[in-house]
Amino acid sequence: MGRLDGKVALITGGASGIGKSTAERFAEEGARVALSDLDLDGAQQVADSLAGETLALAHDVTDEDAWIGVTKAVTDHFGRLDILLNSAGVGDSTTVEETTYADWKRVMAINADGTFLGCKHGVIAMKPNGGSIINMSSVSGLIGGHNMCAYNASKGAVRLLTKSVALHCANEDYGIRCNSVHPAFIMTPMVEGLISRHKFPDVVKGKLARQIPVGRIGEAHEVADMIVYLASDESRFVTGAEFVIDGGLTA
Repeated sequence: MGRLDGKVALITGGASGIGKSTAERFAEEGARVALSDLDLDGAQQVADSLAGETLALAHDVTDEDAWIGVTKAVTDHFGRLDILLNSAGVGDSTTVEETTYADWKRVMAINADGTFLGCKHGVIAMKPNGGSIINMSSVSGLIGGHNMCAYNASKGAVRLLTKSVALHCANEDYGIRCNSVHPAFIMTPMVEGLISRHKFPDVVKGKLARQIPVGRIGEAHEVADMIVYLASDESRFVTGAEFVIDGGLTA
């Protein structure tokens, strides 16, 4: 306990999934937590459930003005920003032929553009004190899938964006680290939605689990545990790296 004592964290996509689980772990470890999401009611419910000082904010991660407003609200309220988790994201399951240009732009805007804006304005907010930026990518940012055209591209972009941000911050001696996290299938609303859309959801769930060498789908709290390490001072010599949590899938 207390691994994040004194730190202030901002989590995008904090109303559900990995963002919600990470907010819970951050609060347990002593952080003051701001949660942002398009679903403000959901973010507020999570914030109200946490111990310690919290803040819930409405946030469209594709809007730069919204990023400016959110980071200002966090620093005005808490006095600083030490940790940013860019967790907001969407999936897709279409091939290059099936993907419409509108769908491509939507996935890239949320997953890639939103993470870029978070890094940009996170760095600006963190420069006075240093900090840690953690970007949610995916195993789909490391390996391809025949029916994940836009998602693959967006998560691959997050991986290399992360390295560029890490090197820039190191070069400028900002004391800001930036790393990416690459989960496989995790039981979040995104994966649950993918499963439920099929005629035989139990069959699909079993098929996904069989692709994982350890034989099961991951849990959001397991990813959150890895993120706590990257947010804490325990990882002070870690930057520009990708952290894979996939039950052996990419092995």
